[in-house]
Amino acid sequence: MSASHGLLAGRTVLVTAAAGTGIGFATARRCAEEGARVAISDRHERRLAEAAERLGAVSDLPPLAVPCDVTDEEQVRHLFDTVTETFGRLDVAVNNAGLGGTATVTAMTDEQWHRVLDVTLTGTFRCTRAALRHMVPQGRGVVVNNASVIGWRAQHGQAHYAAAKAGVMALTRCAAVEVAHAGVRVNAVAPSIAMHEHLAKVTTPQLLDELSRREAFGRAARPEEVADVIVFLASDYSSYMTGEVLSVSSQHP
Repeated sequence: MSASHGLLAGRTVLVTAAAGTGIGFATARRCAEEGARVAISDRHERRLAEAAERLGAVSDLPPLAVPCDVTDEEQVRHLFDTVTETFGRLDVAVNNAGLGGTATVTAMTDEQWHRVLDVTLTGTFRCTRAALRHMVPQGRGVVVNNASVIGWRAQHGQAHYAAAKAGVMALTRCAAVEVAHAGVRVNAVAPSIAMHEHLAKVTTPQLLDELSRREAFGRAARPEEVADVIVFLASDYSSYMTGEVLSVSSQHP
């Protein structure tokens, strides 16, 4: 675990899809450790409450937990409005919500395609839009989107997820150009593979082993290793970076 340096002291950070054991929770925890006032959301209310309780152990200020399904525009608006009403401002939004799946192009149904795109790409768009509507008027803010190396690299059975993540990258670049004049930055991370309990449940051990072997370190990343890069992008250490997509990977080309 990285040492805390107070990189986000006094700032309000919202992390979506932060319940469970993945990148979202690891990011919320690292932001709290760096001194941020943290708000988290997830569509699983029980898991969200459990995550809030765990985060409370590392923060002087209990986290704000707001249930939210990013495919529902009304819920997204409520989430961002609640955060700003509670804390007075929103400094950082980490858009982590995403949905995967496996199906070849010829076997994929419209429903499978639209579901992955709605959560992973359109959900990120909804949250980015909501964040910018709060950040642009205040003249400051940072958005960090969670993309994936699959947005650059082909993988069998991942056409919908790859298209969604490539879209997240393009959305990040375009949004960044539009709001730079207001002092708002928009960047993204693109992890290769970060091992956590939920991933192990939805992916075969064979595929996880294969993907891990492709990494130069011979292992998957820990969620905390991705979270550290997100904290960097959220902090002033990346003050001249916007519209960038940082690969968090040791994968061979």
